[in-house]
Formats: sequence, C-alpha cells, structure tokens
Amino acid sequence: MVNTRKTPVFTMLIYLRLLSESFNFAINALKNNKLRTFLSLLGVTIGIFSIIAVLAAVDSLEREIKGSLSSLDNSTIILMRFKFGPTDVPSWKREQFPDVSYDEYQYLQRNMLDIEAISFSMNVPRETLKAGDKTITGVAILPITEGYYNIEALEFEKGRFFNESESVSGAPVVVLGNAIATNLFGDLDPMGKEVRLYGRRFEVIGVLEKEGANLFGNSKDEFVILPANVARRIYGDNNRSSFPQITIKPESNVDNAEFIAQVTQQLRSYRGLKPDEIDNFFVNQLQGFADLIDNITSQMNFIGLIISGFSLLVGGFGIANIMFVSVKERTNLIGIQKSLGAKNKFILFQFLFEAVILSVIGGLVGLFLVWLVSIGASTFTGEFEFVLSPWNMFVGTAVSAVIGLISGIIPAISASKLDPVEAIRTGM
Repeated sequence: MVNTRKTPVFTMLIYLRLLSESFNFAINALKNNKLRTFLSLLGVTIGIFSIIAVLAAVDSLEREIKGSLSSLDNSTIILMRFKFGPTDVPSWKREQFPDVSYDEYQYLQRNMLDIEAISFSMNVPRETLKAGDKTITGVAILPITEGYYNIEALEFEKGRFFNESESVSGAPVVVLGNAIATNLFGDLDPMGKEVRLYGRRFEVIGVLEKEGANLFGNSKDEFVILPANVARRIYGDNNRSSFPQITIKPESNVDNAEFIAQVTQQLRSYRGLKPDEIDNFFVNQLQGFADLIDNITSQMNFIGLIISGFSLLVGGFGIANIMFVSVKERTNLIGIQKSLGAKNKFILFQFLFEAVILSVIGGLVGLFLVWLVSIGASTFTGEFEFVLSPWNMFVGTAVSAVIGLISGIIPAISASKLDPVEAIRTGM
C-alpha cells in the first residue's frame, strides 16, 4: 500500500515551487509590458521620494541642531530677559524686564550651592580686527567670564583660556577662533602676538581647535573671545542692545527642578520681588530647548508625511488600476492556466508578486533619487549634511512593499477566482 500522505518538507517544497513560478510569471509580465511598468513605477517613485525626502530632511535638520548643542550639557540653564520658547507673559510686560547684571552673576556665584560652573556673557556687535597689515571686518566678538571654559567643551590648538584674575580685571587678552588666527597670521605662530580691537591692543593667549561650520553659522572658528569686563567698560551695564546672560551648569548629581527653583528664588530675593509679583526674568534650560526641537521636528514629520502620503496614495491607485488592466488582458491566459491545473493560490501569488515587485522597484528608484539629492544638497550647501539613514531606507522599502501588497490584493483575488471556462471564453 502506497503512503499518499504529504510530509511537511514535501508540502514546503510545493509552496516554494509555487512561489518561484509565480515570481517568474510576474517578472515576465513586467518585462513584456515595459511602458505600463514604467508608468506604474513613476507614481510609486514620486510618492516614496516625497516621503523619504521629508523624513531625511527633518532627521538631518534635527541631527545638525543637536550637534550644534552637543558641547553643552542639557542641564545647563541660561538666565536672561528672553524666553527660548513660548510664554504666557505678554510682550509689553517682557519688554519691561531688566537685563541680568554682572552684580547678579557675582551674587549667584557666591550664594548658590551645587554649581559646577557659572559664566556671565554679553552679545555685542561685530567688530573689525587688525594684526599688522591684515584686517578682518565683521568679526563676531564673545565677551565671557572665565567660568565659560568649564561650561562648554572648548578645545585648544595652542595656548590657553584666560584665568579668573584676567577675567575680573578685564585684561587685554584674547582667544582666537581657528579661522580668525589663520586669516590674520597664516602659518606664523600667533601666540603672544598683538591684535587691535576697539582701538586697543590685545595679546593672543590661545587659539581654538578647528570646529567647522554648523547650521546656525556661529562656528567658534570665526569668534574672538575676550574677558566680559572689557566689553562692560566699552558698552556699559545699561546697554539694552547687549542683552547679557548668565549661564549656569549644575553639578551632575543635582535635581534639576530643585536647582532651578533655588536659582529663581535667589534672583527674586536679589531683585526684591514680592510674593505676588511674577518673575521678571526667564530661566531657560537647554533640555527644554531640546524638547522644543523634538516637538517641532515631530510636527514637521507629521505634516510632511500627510502631504507626501497623497503622492503615495496616487501611486497606489495607479498600481491597482494597472493590475486590473493586467487581469483583464490576461483573462484568457488565466483560464488556460487554471484549465491545466493551476491552483487559485498560483494565480493569486502571480498577480500579488507583480504588484509588490512594481512597487518595490519604484520605491528603490525613489530612494536612489533621494540619495542623489542628498549628495547634491550636502555638496551645494557645504555647511549642512543631508543624511539618508539606513532606517529611512528600510522605511522606504517597507512602505513601497506594503503599498504594492494593498494595491494588488483585490485585483489578485479577482483573478484567482475566475472560472476557467468563462475566462477562456471571455478572452477569446
């Protein structure tokens, strides 16, 4: 007696052969209808290109912004009369807020516990810098106190940062950004040499490591750093255009919320604010700024995906339409295949594979175009690196496959359920 039971291995081999033959039929159908295949690819390509371009652009923007802030700890707080994000305080009231002062910086330095570093800085206009017969106009000036060295990870190519004594006395010393030093002195060693700024002579005591350009265009390569007290003597303490700020980095083991509450209370006490009066300053935390960036990029992603989704929807409808046309054209062939013993699954997989292959190829072409655009954008801008991440590539391929599957499922089912006799008669 012959054992007619099919073993699991035998069944699996049958299904593998079924899938292989269905795949080959789908490939041949696509090759035999090149124009139709191209038009179907076009819709999916545009849709995938739109979605992945949006995702890659937003990811690259977020990476660039956070990279620019990477030298600062997220727990760092900045005291000033401006708010990083939205606020409930009306603009007319914010305009009345006083600037933070150098005296308040010293007060907090003396009275606050758990401070790892604190610095006072000012935002002043760009100036002209001279050294010998070389002149650079529009140089960004950064007046700060010595504590800034411990707040931001400054790396030196040569020399050092100014010390507390030089900071307090407002000594005529400067630290040059790498590009500034190169433009002024070329291959010469700038250490100990003099530069002229504000009509005064300053000694170069340090040169920063080359940082490179960033998204905000404020690379320290183009900065000149000097003691804040030099700028205070020039601009005064009541110059609203300099809008000073106090930057504080708490110790690593400190509870941030409690630390911010202590800073707020200390500054309120110094300014003599009554319990019923609102704070006339803002405590900005970099973590809050990072959260704001995450929120903005999430909204940008959401809006971009909705807009791009319409393009992909059109591409999906295009594939579905082409697949219905393909079923109609091959009705006779389907009838012949079924009359020769082809199962419904064989017909179903044949058309499903055709739809998915169409969509995936369109998606890969879209990814390739995004890759080309990313290279072009990075080369053209120079300062912004447009990155197509492996995750976005995976998302693009997966989405295109799903669109193909969804678009092809109804035409494939309709093809698999055709009666062989009616299919042959209809196709004749």
